Amino acid sequence: MDGSTASNSRDSSHKVIAIAAGEAHTLALTGDGNVYAWGRGTFGRLGTGSEADEHFPVPIDFDFGRRSPQGKLLKFVEIAAGAYHSLALADDGSVWSWGYNIYGQLGVNGEHALVPCLLDRFLELGSPDSFTDESEANSRTPLKVSSVKAGGMMSLAIDNLGALWMWGNCPQQSSSSNGEFSLVRSSTPMPVWSFHGHTVVKVACGNEHVVALVSAGETYKGGDLVCYSWGGNNHGQLGLGDTESRLHPEIVEKFNQSSSWAVYAVACGAFHTALLAVDDRSGDTLRSVCWTFGLGENGQLGHGTTRSALLPEPVKGLPHNEFLIIVDCGLFHTSVVSLAGDVWSWGMEKGLGLCPDASFTGTDAGDAISPLLISCDGPSGPKFPGPVQVACGAAHTVLVADDGYKLWSWGRGRSGVLGNGKTFDCFAPTILLWPPQLEDFKEKKFDISTGVKKSKGPDLARATEMEKTLSAAMEEMKLLQSKLSVMEKYTSILHGSIFGKPFEERDMPTSLQNSGTFDIAKEWESMLESSDRAKLIRLEMFYRNMLAGIKDKILKKRIQEIVKECVGSSTRGNY
Repeated sequence: MDGSTASNSRDSSHKVIAIAAGEAHTLALTGDGNVYAWGRGTFGRLGTGSEADEHFPVPIDFDFGRRSPQGKLLKFVEIAAGAYHSLALADDGSVWSWGYNIYGQLGVNGEHALVPCLLDRFLELGSPDSFTDESEANSRTPLKVSSVKAGGMMSLAIDNLGALWMWGNCPQQSSSSNGEFSLVRSSTPMPVWSFHGHTVVKVACGNEHVVALVSAGETYKGGDLVCYSWGGNNHGQLGLGDTESRLHPEIVEKFNQSSSWAVYAVACGAFHTALLAVDDRSGDTLRSVCWTFGLGENGQLGHGTTRSALLPEPVKGLPHNEFLIIVDCGLFHTSVVSLAGDVWSWGMEKGLGLCPDASFTGTDAGDAISPLLISCDGPSGPKFPGPVQVACGAAHTVLVADDGYKLWSWGRGRSGVLGNGKTFDCFAPTILLWPPQLEDFKEKKFDISTGVKKSKGPDLARATEMEKTLSAAMEEMKLLQSKLSVMEKYTSILHGSIFGKPFEERDMPTSLQNSGTFDIAKEWESMLESSDRAKLIRLEMFYRNMLAGIKDKILKKRIQEIVKECVGSSTRGNY
């Protein structure tokens, strides 16, 4: 069987075509149009009907209202995650939302939603590009959304005519702001009129700012995108050369219509922005550059420093011969993926696991101010085979590779945000249990009155059996954790007796951290090289005493053997 046949034989329900990460939750979209979620459940951001955490991917049940007016079962084609809320776009253009709603970011009135709800206000609106005067406004046609995005406490959508819509906590001019910058709460999608006559192709948003890639002409012809930004700008995250906030979109001059740099991807962190672009004039379309600007105090810009940047600057330390296909930003870190399957991350360390073996000092301690290569611990390592997408949460990162059939995660593990069944931090990529056991969820439905899943008939027995299996697995995990605890105590005692101090994570050899292999001769030599005179003298005394004890034992053993030999010979002679 050739490679293409093997790939085609894979089940589309197991293939992840998109992922999105919020503050502490992750969404995954599969090829058959289903949405999965895991991580922290507070405010209902997982859409499971409760606020319970999920340590493994679980399917979101849309069945209670997932049919179009024609009775057709909807297929979801795009997902997005804000800090505490989630969005999903169906193939009929309908938008569904769930989770935190204090700022109206779900596009509906009311409290937080524990299950997906239809954002029906789009059905009442017309696109800004669908009419030009009052007569046309009266004959507007229903809107169809073609893309959704979320970030912080706001939500965004692009319609089928290329117009941009915003709702939630958005940078807008309020009636009481006197033209000054402000964030306005709105549960009704509001059009961004500044791009009338152009096509919005891609958009991203942070806590307070928005960056959009818009066609230079009326329609998008490929490679003719202009970069606009607006919103909060206290740290220069708009890339406009100052820290003045903007109510309306302005062009980032580095990526204007006449620029040689063709921008093709954008991502926003809390207060920083990252873009991918190629230089049209170089003639080398395989070379791309990651540009960043905004807050840099945790190294999230990758400029080799912790200073902020008011204008776009290229990330330092990335290879020149790699074509970057994906970029995403967490609150204070950034990740990129190359076409070849290499992954780099930089920014805040604690809670993210981005640079566990970094040795920075002073104000930079613990943070990666330049890109670090994230290695895959597998047959194709250090590269990830067939990369699809990377998503960065507040303190975790999730990668989809193997053409969508495998997922890895690393960073903060609390609340099960890594999806691997564990709740502790992982400083290197760990593979998720994927695909989930879909058959265990097929017959589960929601009780609409309570928003809680219920099981009937054979499914109840299946659920009971699954609970038994999970219980056995948890018992096994407890046993393994108990063994691990004993091993950790033993390691600490042994390390303390040799080195005179308790074992700490930073004492773990670099080679063992990065590759899982341990060259004891090399690590021993490195340890001796880095030791001061006092430590070397203490080691010499320790090993001298240990060697003396061994020699003494050898001598005693030899004497015992001689005595046995003599006694044996004497006994045989007497006999």
